[in-house]
This record gives sequence, C-alpha cells and structure tokens, in this order.
Amino acid sequence: MDLQILSIEHLAALVEIDRRCFGGHWSIETYQRELVSPNAHFIGRFERDELVGMGCFWAILDEAHITLMSVLPEYRGQGWGRDLLVGLLARAVSIGMHHATLEVRASNQVAVNLYEKMGFETLGRRKKYYQNPEEDALIMWCRGLQKPDFMSRYAT
Repeated sequence: MDLQILSIEHLAALVEIDRRCFGGHWSIETYQRELVSPNAHFIGRFERDELVGMGCFWAILDEAHITLMSVLPEYRGQGWGRDLLVGLLARAVSIGMHHATLEVRASNQVAVNLYEKMGFETLGRRKKYYQNPEEDALIMWCRGLQKPDFMSRYAT
C-alpha cells in the first residue's frame, strides 16, 4: 500500500481532493494551518505519484479524532478507504493514542459499514451537524488502540 505522511508540499492536491469529495469543506488556509500543526496528522494514498486519497486526525490528549478521510470517486471500491483508515490508526498507535473517534453523516452507509468493520461503535448522534444538506452525524469510537494485539486484526 502506498501511504505517505503528507506535508505542506501536498497542499494543492489536498485542496483538490476536498473540492471533489466534499465540495470545498476546508479552505486552503485551513489546510495550510493544519499541515503545520503539531496536533494534526495527515496521510495520503498515492497512485502513480498522484494523491488519490487522504485522511487526517487530531491528537487530543490520548484520542485520535479523525477529521477527514476520502478517496477520489474514480478510485473508490478498491479498499483504499480501508487502507487509509488502517494507516491513520497505525499512526495513532505509534504516537500513543488510546482511542479513535470520528463523526460521519448518518446516511453515509458505505463509511459507517467500513468503520463498524474496523471496530468502531456508534455511541452518539449530533443533530443537524452537517449542512448542505442538513443531516445528523453519528459519533463513532474505537477503543483499545494500545492493546498489544490491536493492529494485528488489520493485517492483510
């Protein structure tokens, strides 16, 4: 799997993925700020030197809060979302995080299924969290990242 830690040199590609996948959720200034933040951890999936997927989490105390994760539409359905999530979790484990959490659109059944398959549980709901269209978010958690066998369940 061709995953890399992303840096400011990937700024334009991140903004393009955001535009194509989220309709411009984060601005270029937000990505610039996040890419240099010591608490933000970005990874990317490459295909022939092109960034085709990305994920980010914030390290908050002992929690990896997954803020973004997406694969360009033409590359979906190939397991790359799973690879990105495994990469994010591996990075979280390597820096000592004990839990991972995220919000996901309640209607995004493909993502919900992936997160559940990877050990996340729905523990709450944020009403009207998303806009355009307005929708609830499911709050999902994965615990036990520092257990000795945690990453072994994701071996391919």
